[in-house]
Amino acid sequence: MLRFAIDIGGTFTDVVAETLAGLFSVKVLTTPQSPELGALDGVGCLLDELNLTYSDITTVIHGTTLATNALIERRGAKTAFVTTAGFRDVLEMRYEKRFDQYALDIQMPEPLVPRPLRLGLNERILADGSVLAAPQDGEIEQLAARLIAEKIEAVAVGFLHSYRNASHENHVSERLRALLGDDVTICQSAEVAGEIREYERFSTVCANAYVRPVMARYLQQLQTQLQNRGFDGSLLMMLSGGGLTTLEQAVRFPIRLLESGPAGGVALAAHVAREVGSDKTLSLDIGGTTAKICFIEKGLPKTTRKFEVARAWRDVKGSGLPVRIPTVELVEIGAGGGSIATIDALGRLKVGPKSAGSDPGPAAYNRGGTEATITDSHLTVGNISANGFAGGMIELAPERAPAAIAEHVQQPMGLDKVEPAAAGIIELADETMANAARVHGIELGLDVASFDLLVSGGGGALHAARIAEKLGIRRVIVPQNAGVGSAVGFLRSPVAFESAISVISTLDAIDSEALTERVHQQIAYVRNIVADAVRSERITTAIQAEMRYQGQGLELFIELSDDEDFAASLAQLEAVFVERYKALVGFDLKNIPIELVSISVSAREALQPTSATDQQTVTTQDAQTRDIYDLSAKEHLNYAVMDRSALNGSLTDGPAVISEPQTTTLVRPGWTVHRSDIGHLVLERSAS
Repeated sequence: MLRFAIDIGGTFTDVVAETLAGLFSVKVLTTPQSPELGALDGVGCLLDELNLTYSDITTVIHGTTLATNALIERRGAKTAFVTTAGFRDVLEMRYEKRFDQYALDIQMPEPLVPRPLRLGLNERILADGSVLAAPQDGEIEQLAARLIAEKIEAVAVGFLHSYRNASHENHVSERLRALLGDDVTICQSAEVAGEIREYERFSTVCANAYVRPVMARYLQQLQTQLQNRGFDGSLLMMLSGGGLTTLEQAVRFPIRLLESGPAGGVALAAHVAREVGSDKTLSLDIGGTTAKICFIEKGLPKTTRKFEVARAWRDVKGSGLPVRIPTVELVEIGAGGGSIATIDALGRLKVGPKSAGSDPGPAAYNRGGTEATITDSHLTVGNISANGFAGGMIELAPERAPAAIAEHVQQPMGLDKVEPAAAGIIELADETMANAARVHGIELGLDVASFDLLVSGGGGALHAARIAEKLGIRRVIVPQNAGVGSAVGFLRSPVAFESAISVISTLDAIDSEALTERVHQQIAYVRNIVADAVRSERITTAIQAEMRYQGQGLELFIELSDDEDFAASLAQLEAVFVERYKALVGFDLKNIPIELVSISVSAREALQPTSATDQQTVTTQDAQTRDIYDLSAKEHLNYAVMDRSALNGSLTDGPAVISEPQTTTLVRPGWTVHRSDIGHLVLERSAS
């Protein structure tokens, strides 16, 4: 067995090889113009190390931010939108409200399809699915002629109420395929996001059509390059929802890959949480560009089917393009290793969201970057060493880090020394991440202090202890191979697929028999997709109901029993919803009907049972020491420096620095650390 996982991030590309002997990893700089080149370089490095070839690889699992970047940077295909006559401006009207009521300089993201390319067609299906007016072939032919004249590369088809009846979308799409040829991509909203709410459905199908030609070319090129080197195994893609899918489905629905990289970090966190028996886990993945937060309970991450991309105002909800896709419920913060520190017009220190990325990168990378970043700050205070950075793949120029901080932060703030400025940058980044977790926990009705903090990414273990202190968390877990955690998470993820159907009916008005038949059809659909990569006996299914009080906009997700007990589960929905609603908002509503909004069905590969991995016995060497500037103490403290492999089950008191090839763990004063039986580092807070 030889499986590879490739995670292409904004700064680094992480490559992990899984063999019968264990995991091997490498971290290389991302090549933005041709992302596959950096990935293949990483694969080649590991194959040389293992003395193997591409023909020995059985599976490659890949996650990428290419679809996200295409949407943010508007580098997708020239796309047209065909919709019901009179509704082409839905993409512009959005929700008909402002995401910030009092901001005078508010910015809305421009629709992916400009108004001249949003074309109306005379057709109409009513809300109950009945046909009021059918599309005419003559009008479709006229529309196709215009699309050809405009040299359109992709067409999104989205009609009103097609979530109830997709026959018009099917007919128009078939006619357009015949008239436009195979070189033009055509996507249907009922297939991409077949749920009620036309704005979100239209936005999702337009985004899918916009990125599909780009993603199809990239994925097919990657597959070709792998095959030309001798690879003859399976190429699977990581989905935003935490599962894997085939290349065919990834090309068909590339919009589902938007959060594929961050989902890998959550998948690793969920796997490790089950291994160590952590029932309440806060996953924090800090990479080179952003930090990602997700809450996990009983080994299962929080998920959602609502997501925003390409926000006009970064980190401001409502300012982006909405997409309806299954995704882990992440909060992203512009605080990664490459995040740039600046002084604003009022003399205040700011960190992020702008990042130096991989090109030119932080000042210490010596690749032309001159801005002060979080990585430069860690070098300046002594948290990390220039020797062996990123597993030795990057040779740093450490003297450039304090020089950049002095120029851009220390001197403008009038500080006497550079170390307090660097420590202030790190402290502000820690507070930004802690506050994001605090607010997200409140939104979900969770007590953050009762969770364990599980970190991954190159920066996770550096920031973990201080962020835990700010949140009142007393235990931190640093998994094996945390520095390449998302890629390892790909290897721990099941093949999966999810689909949803709209219901929009009060519980007392539901036709149980008809709904059960629709659900069974969806189960068959998702199982068939997963069966392309997994034996049928290894597939499990899950059903989830989206519910609300009639007239409200607050929907809650309720887990249902499997399809055999579906009818019985429907009968219990009201009591379960009321209990969940009261737990979240503190009260329930009397005499208000409860509405079933939608049913989502997922099929996935059954989880493998976790098992302990043997650890080699390592002779502990005398620890070295390093002076690290501490902002609280306002002086340098002496930290013991030791290799991760030298730790065992015995407690080691902080302050200490635990080094390993892809990351560094900072054990602050008042914390202890030990290595668990299965190899994960566990930090525990021994002081208040």
